[in-house]
Amino acid sequence: MEAGPTGGGQRDGQGSRRRREIVAAVQRLLGEWGSSERLTMRAVAQEVGISAPSIYLHFQDKTELVWAALEDRFGELAAQMAAAAQAGDDTDPRGRVRAQAHAYCRFAMSNPGHYRLMFEVHQPAADPSRIGAHPARHISAGLRVGLHSCAEGGFGLSLPVEQAAQTLWAGLHGMVSLHHSLYRDESSEDLLLQLADGLVDSLVVVAGDDGPLVTRGGCETEASRRIRALRSTPGLDGPQS
Repeated sequence: MEAGPTGGGQRDGQGSRRRREIVAAVQRLLGEWGSSERLTMRAVAQEVGISAPSIYLHFQDKTELVWAALEDRFGELAAQMAAAAQAGDDTDPRGRVRAQAHAYCRFAMSNPGHYRLMFEVHQPAADPSRIGAHPARHISAGLRVGLHSCAEGGFGLSLPVEQAAQTLWAGLHGMVSLHHSLYRDESSEDLLLQLADGLVDSLVVVAGDDGPLVTRGGCETEASRRIRALRSTPGLDGPQS
């Protein structure tokens, strides 16, 4: 029987290596099939060359297995968004959010296969209490940080931070999906980035500008409360802001 992932140093190393092999196998199968519906523990075990029960030494179920396979892709995207924001002007928080949006779009255009694997592969249904552990949490967390900085820097937000972050993310994804489906032309990149800027500017406004009702982030809506509840899984990414 395969050694568990805990114990002595040798067993720890073997467990970590086996976990990486399992994750790589899931990534290959998801990329090949374009869905998690055919994915079973038996199929993954066959791909790796181990027994199906051995997988449960590393992952509790199919949902955890698929999310682990997506973790590094979401981490890569989140890191690029964070780096873009950090490279921006410290005195221009809205510009840093625009930079995050640009990094998101460029990642999707440069890595269409990875992006489809992250967002378009049908994933296992999960109990709402677990959704806060989905690796996509890194993306929404980064956008919330940027929007909080805007509010603290004197900008107004047309929606509460929770809802603004989700709206920005959904808008960027919609733009990218249209790009993948309709254009497939690098010449449309400038237009995509301009649309992203417009979306950011509709959510982050200069105080006093004519526009939608503005909040500094203190107000709540039913949508923002529901989003906060969905991501409130304890122990994830430190305190929930």
